[in-house]
Amino acid sequence: MNERRGIDSKELDPASSHSGYYGVPVIHGAHWMWLVIAYFFFGGVSGASAVIGAFARLTGGAPGASLARIATYVSFLALVPCPPLLILDLGRPARFLNMLRAFRASSPMSVGTWGLTAFGIISALTTLLQLAEDVALRSRRHPCGSHRTAWQVLSILSATSGFFVAGYTGVLLAATAVPLWSKRPGLLGPLFLSSAMTSGAAAIATAATVSGSVHSIADDALKTLETISAVMEGALLVVWIVELGPTAKPVTEGHLAPIVRHGVVGAGLALPLVITAVSERLPHRMRKPATLFASALTLAGVFALRYAVVAGGRQSANDSVATFELTG
Repeated sequence: MNERRGIDSKELDPASSHSGYYGVPVIHGAHWMWLVIAYFFFGGVSGASAVIGAFARLTGGAPGASLARIATYVSFLALVPCPPLLILDLGRPARFLNMLRAFRASSPMSVGTWGLTAFGIISALTTLLQLAEDVALRSRRHPCGSHRTAWQVLSILSATSGFFVAGYTGVLLAATAVPLWSKRPGLLGPLFLSSAMTSGAAAIATAATVSGSVHSIADDALKTLETISAVMEGALLVVWIVELGPTAKPVTEGHLAPIVRHGVVGAGLALPLVITAVSERLPHRMRKPATLFASALTLAGVFALRYAVVAGGRQSANDSVATFELTG
């Protein structure tokens, strides 16, 4: 009957092509791009730096305190661009404020907004306390006991909220209907968290190298953390892509594939690990530039990962076959 009308039967099968229902994608793709990518990147650096600083302060003694000082400032500076980026993406400041009118545990966006707000308040308080302590030390006054208690409380809060901010963006993407993001939701959050820890360690290493105020023990611990998180990031990326199967095509084929292979894995993970491994054998005058170069590559690689995942998700939303396989 369809043939008598001159209609191809495939046109009536919504799952027969990548174009969806008569050329219209099945789902609406997210509009997110550069503003959100930058927000994801800076938020990850800020949250991870807060976690690193909190653990260094709680467990590292005097060497850890010097590292925590730098991590506190790095975390706050990385956080500063996040609210403007998020508000610009939303279009109007009122939309951000409206999300604070009620807390909905079932909404990843609501949970993320409240988590970011809480983290921002804690980060501001931590930075103010650090400034007060720096002023006191310059005046040759020792911090009082209340300062130590405040540091313990704020460190615990910073570690908790920073851990959330560092990883929740991956969970937010996984909660959407986009196949690339939602097919293996249990892996995207840990991938974003591990890459955030990598970027946080790299950002702190950059600031510590420039300032030269971190004890060698803390510096070695920071390098170890950066190495471990980079290895975990690489492993999770490989597992995520393998588990996605054909759904991973947006990041394994086309213009995003070289970004993932050469930008994220090659320049962002492998090369910094090699530089870190051989840095101790380099002449002393070359160690500082090598550390800065490795950290810059790491940060660029993490940004490239955020870009590839977000841009790949935009492509994946237009693949109706992947959508039908996910919901079928």
